[in-house]
Amino acid sequence: MMYPIVLALLAGQAGPADYERSVSAIPMRDGVKLNTVVWRPKVAPTPLPILLVRTPYDAESTCRGELAGYPTMVRDQYLIVCQDLRGKFGSEGTFVMIRPTRKPGDTAGIDETTDAYDTIDWLVKHVPNNNGRVGMHGISYDGWTTMMALLDPHPALKAASPQASPDDMFLGDDFSHNGAFRLSYGFEYVAAVDGQRFTPFAFDRLDTYEWFLRLGGLGNVDGTYFHRNKPAWSDFAAHATFDDYWKSRKVTRHISKVTVPTLTVAGWWDQEDFFGPLTIYDKMESLDTKGLNYLVVGPWNHGGWAGSSTDGESLGPIAFGSKTSSFFRDSVEAPWFAYWLKDQGKLDLPEALTFRPGANRWQRHESWPPKTGVAQRRLFLGPNGSLSWSRPTTSAGVDRYVSDPARPVPYRARPIVPLYGNAPPSTWPLWQVDDQRHSHLRPDVLSFETAPLDRDVTISGKIAAKLFASTTGTDADWVVKLIDVYPEEYPANPKMGGYQLMVVGDVVRGRFLKSFEKPAPLVPNQVNQYPIDLHAADYTFLAGHRIMVQVQSTWFPLIDRNPQRFVPNIFEAKDRDYQSATHRIFRSARYPSHIEVSVVEP
Repeated sequence: MMYPIVLALLAGQAGPADYERSVSAIPMRDGVKLNTVVWRPKVAPTPLPILLVRTPYDAESTCRGELAGYPTMVRDQYLIVCQDLRGKFGSEGTFVMIRPTRKPGDTAGIDETTDAYDTIDWLVKHVPNNNGRVGMHGISYDGWTTMMALLDPHPALKAASPQASPDDMFLGDDFSHNGAFRLSYGFEYVAAVDGQRFTPFAFDRLDTYEWFLRLGGLGNVDGTYFHRNKPAWSDFAAHATFDDYWKSRKVTRHISKVTVPTLTVAGWWDQEDFFGPLTIYDKMESLDTKGLNYLVVGPWNHGGWAGSSTDGESLGPIAFGSKTSSFFRDSVEAPWFAYWLKDQGKLDLPEALTFRPGANRWQRHESWPPKTGVAQRRLFLGPNGSLSWSRPTTSAGVDRYVSDPARPVPYRARPIVPLYGNAPPSTWPLWQVDDQRHSHLRPDVLSFETAPLDRDVTISGKIAAKLFASTTGTDADWVVKLIDVYPEEYPANPKMGGYQLMVVGDVVRGRFLKSFEKPAPLVPNQVNQYPIDLHAADYTFLAGHRIMVQVQSTWFPLIDRNPQRFVPNIFEAKDRDYQSATHRIFRSARYPSHIEVSVVEP
């Protein structure tokens, strides 16, 4: 939910000369007034639709970002409206991070769904020269508030585009992946956002890897820094399992119908919310009886399709051969809203539109994941660091490494600078396209790779790993990454020779092997099968490249350190609880660790 970085690039720009600004305090059903900024064209020949964004990131900055970042839609003329959430910036009330939805039957309560409904109702009745139609869009938290509006939509809401919206903060989005806490992001986001204003945490050193290692156990956060003044952090610490706190905030748990045309948007290398858009799309697709549900996935990081500051021709060192972000804004999003809100143009959009890196072209799909033209294949871990399509036949096959919480594997090359801030500039948005060679040769990272490919291999659809593993401890994390290894000699761009590009990667926490609600210790030296959802990809490994799988047990400080000794709540772990453990990864006929992918048939 790091859209503030995008806003910071755009917010200083003045609004267009042919638009004028006004501010209103819109009353909600409980009397709380929400600060709302409206920008309208000075001259409009016909009534215009409203385009609404509800945000915790400052309505003023958000609106200026909208005006600067979407020139096509500004030219097409909309009434652009941005609203501060409760307790943020100019709004009254109390801010609750990812406010849970009301319980069934609670007609007196409020949530983001009721606030969206009340806001839209007021806008269509009070904003001059509107045509009675409202569209909503937003990225990250603003995408989530768009989803909240869809749970009980106002009749005037005629189109919505939730973009990089989280779905489940415990299982796959911002704060935890499969119960493994996303430490650096979770800490910095709460420090900056859980209050009236956006205030980044002031680190006393450049390398946050070192800072978080010196921090010690997570209990030291409140004791030394937050002092229980950050309610969200206190909630995280108190709810370290998948309990009602998290379930009540799970978006897809509350979606019961699809009545509003919805365009879900995601980026393949979204460093914060990739799980959410895909699960939201899947749930809505299961309920969509009128063909109103659409998906776009591009070669972007979090929000990388938005704003005039990026054209999407590359992400870090990875080039895509076309201006993918400009294409989305001008040829997908703008026509989408014009069609539904203005009755203009034709809707030339497939069920799912994805960009395929490697091949570097857009793909049109009748469904996502594709149901035809693909075959399920498995890549098996093999001896001597090999990776192949052939299942192991030997009765023995194991690799081992020692995982030491005192020397965790960094998730990117050090120094790892803070996520927020300008000195030095944040590089967090690019970490998923970092070169993985920084960890390749570590003794606590296992690498398996194919021979150079003799032809292109394209995968399109869901990806899952099955890891057979054991540990000498009573808890463990398992990280699996699928990587594209460039040839050592790469004349097209010599700097990319040997580059290791992570296509997908994720983590599971051993304590949750049997239940996310009731964690349990692992039995030392017992072989367990760990299913790891690596989500999805649409990607071409080019001929001459290699396919690699890396396995490790720390990813720091992206993921908090697992003590490797079972404790009831890792947020309460003491320094003495952290211990080294020997992990074993099996690759035999009985225990064939592998990754399953959908390979596009030639």
